Amino acid sequence: MPSPFPSLKLASILALLTLLLGGCATTGEYSDVSDPFEGFNRSVYAFNDKVDRYVLKPVAEGYVEVAPRPLQRGIGNFFNNLEDVGSAANNLLQMKVGRTLSDISRVLINSTLGIAGLIDVASTANIPRYEEDFGQTLGYWGFGAGPYLVLPLLGPSSVRDTVGIVGDWYLDPLDHLDDDAVMAALTGLDLVDTRAGLLNATNMLDMAALDPYAFTRDAYLQRRLGKVYDGNPPLELDFE
Repeated sequence: MPSPFPSLKLASILALLTLLLGGCATTGEYSDVSDPFEGFNRSVYAFNDKVDRYVLKPVAEGYVEVAPRPLQRGIGNFFNNLEDVGSAANNLLQMKVGRTLSDISRVLINSTLGIAGLIDVASTANIPRYEEDFGQTLGYWGFGAGPYLVLPLLGPSSVRDTVGIVGDWYLDPLDHLDDDAVMAALTGLDLVDTRAGLLNATNMLDMAALDPYAFTRDAYLQRRLGKVYDGNPPLELDFE
């Protein structure tokens, strides 16, 4: 029986987009052209921040404290290997044949010689990771980023990248597991491992940024622009 998880995720995304596009734009209080939903976004950001401070960050800190470094590295490698599957598909959709073959090589090598991806043999062999996603694919084919969005629990995004998340879920091998309990456990472990990898960055953000929300938004948009254009973005950012 197919898992209901992808359908539930898709319903959540569609509900959020309907809410935003149906009239949640702010009027005059904020002026950043890239962020017409800033009032709504700041509210969601504040909610996410509380969840992070009281749940995700403490769990991630405990994980770093308890799990041996080699185990943490192996878990990170395992999930990176799964992500390379989606990256290969997105590189193919962008007609980047060389990168597609590189990603496929990484998956094959790490899934076999790397023991189900726990050891990153491909990086040792200097095979690069490209980390392509469906939001980047949409950008490659000319879809603008659209307004900046902060998604509940998922964090920074944009209209284009929110649509891209749906595509990424269907390309994620975890979403094709028949056992929902295993899927939930692996998804939770992936979340904790990802959050653990961001501990130093968020600590620096708390200390350095006068407005963490604005800093996070600008950094996200610049990073995504660079990703879409493979590190060579145009001089001006287009949010149309």
